[in-house]
Amino acid sequence: MDSKLKSQPTIFIIFGGTGDLNARKLAPALYNLYLEHWLPEQFAIVGTGRTKLTDDDFRERLHKDIDQFSRSGKAKAEQWDSFAPHVHYYPADVQNADTYQIFGEHIKELESEWQQPANVIYYLAVAPNFFPIIAENLAKAGLTADAERTRIVIEKPIGHDLESAKELNALLGRIFQEKQIYRIDHYLGKETVQNIMAFRFANAIMEPLWNRNYIEHVQISVTEQLGVGDRLGYYDGSGALRDMIQNHLLQLLCIVAMEPPVSFTAEEVRARKVDVLRAMRRFTPESVRDMAVRGQYGPGWIEGQQVPGYRQEAEQQGVNPQSNTETFAAVKFFVDNWRWQGVPFYLRTGKRLHRTASVITIQFKEVPHSIFPSSMMDTQRQNRLIISIQPEMSIRLQVQAKRPGVDMVLNAVDMVFDYKGTYVAQAPEAYETLLLDVLLGDQTLFMRGDQVEEAWDLVMPILTSWQNRVSQNFPNYSADSWGPEVAEALIAKDGFHWFTLPLHDK
Repeated sequence: MDSKLKSQPTIFIIFGGTGDLNARKLAPALYNLYLEHWLPEQFAIVGTGRTKLTDDDFRERLHKDIDQFSRSGKAKAEQWDSFAPHVHYYPADVQNADTYQIFGEHIKELESEWQQPANVIYYLAVAPNFFPIIAENLAKAGLTADAERTRIVIEKPIGHDLESAKELNALLGRIFQEKQIYRIDHYLGKETVQNIMAFRFANAIMEPLWNRNYIEHVQISVTEQLGVGDRLGYYDGSGALRDMIQNHLLQLLCIVAMEPPVSFTAEEVRARKVDVLRAMRRFTPESVRDMAVRGQYGPGWIEGQQVPGYRQEAEQQGVNPQSNTETFAAVKFFVDNWRWQGVPFYLRTGKRLHRTASVITIQFKEVPHSIFPSSMMDTQRQNRLIISIQPEMSIRLQVQAKRPGVDMVLNAVDMVFDYKGTYVAQAPEAYETLLLDVLLGDQTLFMRGDQVEEAWDLVMPILTSWQNRVSQNFPNYSADSWGPEVAEALIAKDGFHWFTLPLHDK
């Protein structure tokens, strides 16, 4: 355990404490950090919501949530009994500024008990429309004044478009300093995502190859077998481009494409990511048609079960049954700088696809001259670096090698770094990593305000074009497919194809 943590009393105040995010992610993550001795000796978790609960009621709910969702399994009685007294609950209406006084009083009580000041982390696990309300009410109650000890964490979406993102950043900037604001993207907390930087910058063999001279193109695919489900009310006003590409996938692109930072510090790393977004080629109304495609799933069968199409789900949930919201998006990006000029980055994401997987594939150029005739090639494949984020965590380098035997026959083989095969210890969940970083005051894995705005600025021409042009062919792909035919056409016209996920059979 970091010795600094022992002397850092910390209070987590979770707005939306009775919600799904706290139940599935935050509470299990904090509990696992506690089990592994990453929380300070003096800490408190304070949940708040509109539901009227006592401390014991709230503890009982969290106990059930942790039993169901924690990676460490059901809580053992002795461990839970030592954790539970740190958990508290206050029913509150976040829109009523007067109710915030109870948080101030509770903070003072704990600090008096601990006999030293505490760091206070406000986690906004609520709908985005409450972000400004909570931030302003915290300020009115005098709970944001200490810039060294007060932090605020907000979930995506950070704005609905460029203008709203700027408004939210401006409001937060009037109340907090940038060093206090943690814009969380759970993808950046995943072990394999963090390992991309280690793989790139801790190994001398990679940097000479990591440029347009050797890399032909890059694919980033985040595909989901599930449909929208009970998120349809939110999702219909968002769509795949806003929900996934504007934040998660562009974050992955930035890590792949960034220049080497001078040091592994938050400001250096985040500045290099912003450089990537600023270098990316902007879209015109004409180029949107050539470089971005969308889709919406229809009915079909998944693993022997018949599933409805998006519009049938919309009708059942009281949403427009002729919705134009895309559930699939694929976009071709370019980074116009010396390292990446001319190298296409293909990003795709969608729901109700054949498999759930998140994979980054970097395809290298062909050898300049092959000395082997085609008769010696069992499988001829260009070198690829495959970074699998889920369902497995691995990094694979695909190379050509001689097949065992007396004759010279080449086929593709994988050089594999597999987490499960390499490490015995279970990898932490993304939220465990990110919550610990908030506790430590480390913003390396969190988005800076200008980074959010640059990402919105990049995708706004696509959003505007799609909003102004109703798709006449929705739904255009069936459940359990790999998406619409237009997505294949997008990459095929450049002479490439989407790599099937997963890229190997286990």
